[in-house]
Amino acid sequence: MSRPAPLARSTAALASSELRLTLRRGENLLVTIVIPTVVLLFFATVGVLPGIAGRPVDFLLPGSLALAVIATGMVNLGIATGYDRQYGVLKRLGGAPVPRTSVIVAKVAAVIAIEVAQVVLLVGVAAIVLGWRPAATAQPLLLIAALLIGTAAFAGLGLLMAGTIRAEATLALANGLFLAFLMLGGIVIPIDHLPGPLADAARLLPAWALSESLRIALGSGADPALPLGVLGVWASGAIALAIWTFRWE
Repeated sequence: MSRPAPLARSTAALASSELRLTLRRGENLLVTIVIPTVVLLFFATVGVLPGIAGRPVDFLLPGSLALAVIATGMVNLGIATGYDRQYGVLKRLGGAPVPRTSVIVAKVAAVIAIEVAQVVLLVGVAAIVLGWRPAATAQPLLLIAALLIGTAAFAGLGLLMAGTIRAEATLALANGLFLAFLMLGGIVIPIDHLPGPLADAARLLPAWALSESLRIALGSGADPALPLGVLGVWASGAIALAIWTFRWE
């Protein structure tokens, strides 16, 4: 009599399947790979950004990395999971001989795998095409911590939407938040150039917290306590709410 595969192997197989499905969807590649790369190259070369001291690439690379995490963790994961729930895929997976948590772990593992590729691509483009070099004050451990906490925050937001509202609403809301974070999250425009109340509100957004944490990690020299704290609050809150409200069907 056959036995169920070991849990780790089953989870790895689910993650591999998620990754293959993501790579087959052209719209996912557009959001997760093409848009962050285009944002980096376009704004670093056209010279239209206001009030950036030093080279534009030093400001834009952390922002592009943050945008990649947002696109993968919130937009791609949220929309794909929302449609999986609406079409009954999650219900069938929930009845498979693996814990339901393994399904979520597999989805998040696929997100992390994509993000590793994004980091390699964006850093490579910045270094080879734009001549970027890490500052002497760069903090690799802070960079890894910011990426992991940011992934938790935006994956939590994606799963929160996917598990509570219809797939079409998740599609619209995720894309709307993506554009809002792009404009207000300190990704391409320094938030100091926003109107006063809007700038204050932007400092409470997870997009600003992530982009600023990555900027500090790559050598801006600022104190990371505030952005990391804001990002941590978003991560813990989004994950807790997603766990509490998530519906499998």
